[in-house]
Amino acid sequence: MAADDVLNSSGLAGRAKRIRKTILQAVHASGKGHLGGSLSIVEILTFIYFSGHFRLDEAANVTTVRDHFLLSKGHAAVALYATLVESGRIDLAELMRMNTGHLLAEHPSPKVPGVDFVSGSLGHGLSLAAGIALAKKIDESDSRTVVLLGDGECYEGSVWEAAQFASHHRLGNLVAFVDMNGLITHGRTRDINSFGNMAARWKVSGWEVKELDGHDLVSLESSMAEPRANQGLPLAIMASTVKGKGVGRLEGRPESHHGSLKDEDFLAAISELGG
Repeated sequence: MAADDVLNSSGLAGRAKRIRKTILQAVHASGKGHLGGSLSIVEILTFIYFSGHFRLDEAANVTTVRDHFLLSKGHAAVALYATLVESGRIDLAELMRMNTGHLLAEHPSPKVPGVDFVSGSLGHGLSLAAGIALAKKIDESDSRTVVLLGDGECYEGSVWEAAQFASHHRLGNLVAFVDMNGLITHGRTRDINSFGNMAARWKVSGWEVKELDGHDLVSLESSMAEPRANQGLPLAIMASTVKGKGVGRLEGRPESHHGSLKDEDFLAAISELGG
């Protein structure tokens, strides 16, 4: 089936729109949250959870067929929570009381259905993912481990230690998505600490690398549907995104990193997304 046929038949675009609206609703209800970097990863999460390429059913956690997902940029937890609402793992009502001392905090915890690991201390997720992938390889399991990092997170040296570890052990069952939205809370990533060519960094670390538009669900589909160049290497997907995607007043603005929206701005944003 062609990538655009998969997109249309699975309703991924509709799911992404609902997830984006749910993020806005949750942050508006709680009065604070990491909006910009959550809105930038909506299509990536939609693809990971609903495309059928990954098996994320927690009920299968005692078998060898379950894939694992880790949100390394844990400050974008509200995007993950909204995705878990869309998948039926948590209730919308629970999400609407986020950041009020109940189940859902600004960073994910294993207390949350569908979340396996604490994250939010940046730079740790890839190490955890590499360890899981190595264990699965030793067990001769065909499961995969998927991790989502931020580009600003890649300032952390532990990311590159884990990248080299994964390459050395030829963890072809490990997939890393990097949210390349180009901004952190203080400004542009390239101005704070320039990476040069990010894709080249992953390649020289021994990874197979693909570059794509992180908001293009067809491109995301193709990244997994096309044959791998080298099945023995871990795969890094450089996903170019827009911080605050979908809300014009937030797009491409460092100040969208954390905060909320006034009532009138919230209503305008929901209207902008289609109702």
